[in-house]
Amino acid sequence: MGKKQSPKLRTVNKSIAAYPLNEFNKDFPYILGQEIVYLLASKGRADLQGNEWEQIFAHCIAAEWKPSNVGLDDVVMGNTAWGAKTVKSGVKDFRDLKQVRLISGRNSPIYSYGATIDTTIEPNLIGEQVLEIWNERVSAIREKYKHLRTVVLVKSDNLSQVAVFEFETIRYDTELFDFFWNQRGNLEGFIKGTKEKRFVWQPHGSQFTIIEKVPEHTLILKIKQPETLDKEKVLRAIGFDKSWVTIERK
Repeated sequence: MGKKQSPKLRTVNKSIAAYPLNEFNKDFPYILGQEIVYLLASKGRADLQGNEWEQIFAHCIAAEWKPSNVGLDDVVMGNTAWGAKTVKSGVKDFRDLKQVRLISGRNSPIYSYGATIDTTIEPNLIGEQVLEIWNERVSAIREKYKHLRTVVLVKSDNLSQVAVFEFETIRYDTELFDFFWNQRGNLEGFIKGTKEKRFVWQPHGSQFTIIEKVPEHTLILKIKQPETLDKEKVLRAIGFDKSWVTIERK
């Protein structure tokens, strides 16, 4: 009897993401820098909100901005979706960034499970419920998109420095973490058997925070601070006069 042969199979086409993780195109840094400079010049202050970052990121990668109530799929390109987060950092040199704390929604076991929460309850039970609420959100979005990412903009107080990185938005295996109540009555989740903190959950308000490491090859930009646009000159340039305003009710 001859050597047993393996069956020949048809090629299975794998779903490919919009681009490899953290490999932004060559124009990305300059488009991002341009958008931040324009924002600084037009606003006259270093104020970049989360929904503005969603729009800017979508523009930078030529994707569609689709603001979401869940906050995990605010930007979409084909089979890939992103949740966009901003976070401030006081680190003097962004090359020294190690980790960020990302507010990632309100996970309420009281609403989802009908539970009563206080610090006398077994912390791992509450921690499991908090993570499962997160996991259900991720699963719901992954039913629509094969690839799901979070893109983070770390910003200095005056937007003279920014850092951008992505990571895969995943479900978390509850068995891999241990939870403890801290002295302030908040729940903290650690990788089992280590002192590495990954989660913080606040019973008051149900705020869920994920602690994420900053990748070594994170994109870091320094931004030259522009002069603020002169409001009167801008209004004259666009030809504004009182006819642009209609009083509907006085």
